[in-house]
Order: sequence, then structure tokens, then C-alpha cells
Amino acid sequence: MIAFHVLIPARLESSRLPEKMLADVAGKPLVVRVWERARSSGAQSVHVATDHARIADAVLAAGGQVVRTGSDHDSGTSRLAEAVDRLGLDDSALVVNVQGDEPAVPVACIRQLAQLLQHHPETDLATLWMPITIRDEWQDPNVVKLLTDHQGLALYFSRAPIPAMRASGWPERLARRHVGMYGYRAGSLRCWSELPTSALAEAEALEQLRALQAGWKIICEQACAPIPAGVDTLEDLEAMRRWFGEHGAIEGD
Repeated sequence: MIAFHVLIPARLESSRLPEKMLADVAGKPLVVRVWERARSSGAQSVHVATDHARIADAVLAAGGQVVRTGSDHDSGTSRLAEAVDRLGLDDSALVVNVQGDEPAVPVACIRQLAQLLQHHPETDLATLWMPITIRDEWQDPNVVKLLTDHQGLALYFSRAPIPAMRASGWPERLARRHVGMYGYRAGSLRCWSELPTSALAEAEALEQLRALQAGWKIICEQACAPIPAGVDTLEDLEAMRRWFGEHGAIEGD
């Protein structure tokens, strides 16, 4: 069994769905459902990294673990960087980031990220992708696409439809949707704040481009299981409640 840790960044504010981390999903707060799913992955530890007392109280009441962080973070990665320091994790420790609004994430995909890092010791970061099978999704700027080399190392991430087609049609067998799950080495997270700013990251509003432009090696692999959408809107929340009603609280994968 690969040794790894899970960190779940969680903030209370949300522009599209206020206080969604505390929204009820099958009788428990959303963030607690995420913590339960992550705990079933076999991780050495699972912590919710938050700056808000209400989120911390909800997790602690459910028997979970919390690491308190500052309120001035501009990204989830920045919050995780503080969390690994507060937890005192060794630089070589493997850390999987599970988003606080994705309670249906397959446990197998959490493990997959840790395995990717272990099997590719020369890399700083691991992430996943899924094939794009619908042309409209390839053209949608809200869907992040990625390109890799033959070894699976990231070449670029973009909101643009890549790879572009010189002729008509679209690259049906080449288009990939980036899945916003990451695995890090704790030492890499500690270096995050020292990375230079990135014009590419600012232009695309994609923080992973900051790492890529700084020279980080990002290993990518097709997700081993379908990953349901997270919760961003009230409609997403209702869909997630229905999902839990159909599948139960914990997936046995």
C-alpha cells in the first residue's frame, strides 16, 4: 500500500452557491461527505484545510481532522502549502488534493494520483484527464483541455480548443478534458509561493500553468474511473443529493 496524505481545501465563501461546504447532502454537510469519501481511500491521514470556524466545527463534530490555515490565500494550492507546514509533513510525503465540493470522487482516482507520483519520482505534480467525446465540450472555455508528450508529461493546459485543427472537423481522439485533481510532493508545495508569476496562468486563469511555466514536471494520466461533476450551483447540489440517494454514502471501490 502506498503511503499518502489527503488534504481538502475548504472555504466558506462561494459566489455561485453561498456556504456550499455546509450544505446538507443526505443528512451531512457537503464537506463532511468529501472527508468521508477521502478517508475510505486508505490515506495515512485526511485533513480539511480551512480558515473558517464553522467548517472546522462541522468536520470535528463528525470525527474528522482539521488543519487551520490563514484567510489570505488566493488559491487552494496556496492553502495546501501552508497546511503541509502546519502538519510538519516530510518533503518526500505524497499529498493528494481532493476538492471540498466533490463528494462523489472515485476512491480509485485518489489512489491513482499517489501511485503516479510514486512511479514517477522525477515529477513534482500529478493530475488526471478524461477523453472529450463531444465537440461542444472541446470548444467550451469552461472546460480545461490539456496536451501531453509521449511520456504523459504535460505540455500545456488551455481553455481554448486544443489541439487546433487546420482542416475541418475536430480532434475527436486527441481532445482531453483536464480533471481538477492533483497529487503533490510536500516539498513541491513548500516551493509554491516562490514560483515566479506567470503571464500564461493569468491569461488563462489556470494556476497549474504557473507551475508548468516555472519548469515543474507534471505527470498526467487518464482517470481510471469516471469522475462525477462537483457542486458549483444549486442545480449541482440537487443532482448530488440525488446521486447519494441512488448510490449511498460511500463507494466501495
